[in-house]
Amino acid sequence: MGWGFNTTGPDQAMIVSGRGEPKIVVGGRTFVMPVIQRMQRLSLGVMTLTPVTTGVYTKEGVAVNVDGVAQIKVRHSDEAIRTAAQQFLGKRLDEIQGVALATIEGHQRAILGTLTVEQIYQDRLAFAEEVTRVASTDMANMGLEIVSFTIKEVGDDRGYLDALGMKRTAEVKRDATIGQAEAARDAEIKSAAAEQEGKAARYKADTSIAESERGFSVEKAKYDQEVNARKAEAELAYQLQETKTKQQIREEEIQIEVVERRKRIEVQEQEVIRMERELEATVRKPAEAERYRLETIAQGERARVLAQAEAESEAIRMRGTAEADAMTLKAEAWKEYGQAAVIQQLLESLPEIATAVAQPLSKTDRIVVIGGGGGDGGGTGASRVTRDVTKVIAELPAVVEALTGIDILGTLKGLQGIKTTEEPKEQEAPQASPSEATPAVEKQTEELKEQEAPQATSSEASPTAEDKE
Repeated sequence: MGWGFNTTGPDQAMIVSGRGEPKIVVGGRTFVMPVIQRMQRLSLGVMTLTPVTTGVYTKEGVAVNVDGVAQIKVRHSDEAIRTAAQQFLGKRLDEIQGVALATIEGHQRAILGTLTVEQIYQDRLAFAEEVTRVASTDMANMGLEIVSFTIKEVGDDRGYLDALGMKRTAEVKRDATIGQAEAARDAEIKSAAAEQEGKAARYKADTSIAESERGFSVEKAKYDQEVNARKAEAELAYQLQETKTKQQIREEEIQIEVVERRKRIEVQEQEVIRMERELEATVRKPAEAERYRLETIAQGERARVLAQAEAESEAIRMRGTAEADAMTLKAEAWKEYGQAAVIQQLLESLPEIATAVAQPLSKTDRIVVIGGGGGDGGGTGASRVTRDVTKVIAELPAVVEALTGIDILGTLKGLQGIKTTEEPKEQEAPQASPSEATPAVEKQTEELKEQEAPQATSSEASPTAEDKE
């Protein structure tokens, strides 16, 4: 009974009945309830049948024997399986094959009666297809289908097919004998004519060959000309199309370049605007501010300079006025005092002159004196410096007299209350002693001696060297 769980392969179908519509399971499993349900198997595999029909009369009344081979199986659908289960469930495999075989043989016999012997053995495929077509309807009603059907053998018991072969063989032999005789006769008759015609045919053939060659050459030349023309046209068309294509590509490239240049120009314009704004913010505005600041400072400085110039001008004017007044008073005083006033001014200037003469010596860091006391009464090296300064001062009256014509010493002698010592007229001013110098000169000389004292101790003296001063 197969109660419980049952499984089946793809070549079998399980039909479970007992509760309503029978359940069909192919290649799966199902549960069969004990007592209530029943499970039966139906094979879905291919079954081979050999339908044999003997002594079947054809359309012409000739009895023939036809053997075929058919492959059938249960169609793979629930409806077909259910139909086959109704027809064959519970039957053995040979019983199912017997039913199907009888059906196919019946249709095969029916179709043989509508055909001639020649149609049967000459076109077996058409005969097999017709049997399959007619029998498929009845097979489908049983849930079956014909997978394939072929004619295995066609024959007869009365030698009809053999006679057809013998007749054809005799016809062929007869035609062969007649043909051989006619061929021998024709050979004799036509041998001479053939030889005669052979040469003519040869000449004609040669002529034909020549004409053919000429025609071939002409046609070939025409063909070559046409081919060359077509080739030239094709090349020109290709070149023209290539030129057009290049022109179109160039136009597109130019359009791209134009767009690129336009975009670059726009970018440059934006950059110019940005640079102008940047210049406006970083250069022009600060420059204007700096210019305003400098103009303000310049105006202030100009006002200050003008005020300072006006003040200086006023000061110079006032100083010039004061100096002019002083010079006027001084001139009036000189008129009263005369030459004595001039000499007073000169005497008051002598300390300044002595200071100016000794000024270079005050800036000297070190003096090296070479030599000692000479025979000309020059004295030691240190005293020689003092003597030179005194000599410059002593020569001053003579210089003033040479430049101005005023005799300072003579004027002094002419003043009342002034006492002088008489000196030889032939004595020269350079030999004057240091005691005749003014007190200011003596003071300056003392300062020079104090400056030279530490330098003289470190100087190197040579007792044999001559005084070059």
